[in-house]
Amino acid sequence: MENGRAVRWPARYAPAISPVYVFNELDVAARADVVWAWLIRAVLWPTWYANSAHVRFVLGSPPDLALGVRFRWKTFGVSLESCVLEFVPGERIAWDARARGVDAYHAWVLSSTAEGTHVITAETQHGWLARLGQTVMPHRMHKFHQLWLEQLRDRAASGFPPAGARSAS
Repeated sequence: MENGRAVRWPARYAPAISPVYVFNELDVAARADVVWAWLIRAVLWPTWYANSAHVRFVLGSPPDLALGVRFRWKTFGVSLESCVLEFVPGERIAWDARARGVDAYHAWVLSSTAEGTHVITAETQHGWLARLGQTVMPHRMHKFHQLWLEQLRDRAASGFPPAGARSAS
């Protein structure tokens, strides 16, 4: 269950009223600023997280996510448009994700530990496509979010992302 630095859910995306809710967490042996740098460098996600593709900024300046940035991308075979709705540098980021049949909210919470960083990622979804995916493949999102965390951990172990990286797909 979520710890004291839990996700700040907008009312419409609260887990209690969402048909789809996934929660994952992982301890990472890297400083929070390094983990954060990889997480917000969305244009590089496809180079290390195979379940993302075609990340393109619609509003805002690449390569890093920031409050209000709108971006298009593909995950789980669905093309989405997202907007960063929460952004507390080094601690929290959350975005919505919308497409026909999907209305989602994906949040990340980072907290420093003696060994590095504790990372939480959680998502809720509404919509017919979200419910269908949960019914047909009930553990798929949890599995791929765990993979995202593990690959984020592996990238953070290598240090900061390359300066000026602008495109990945």
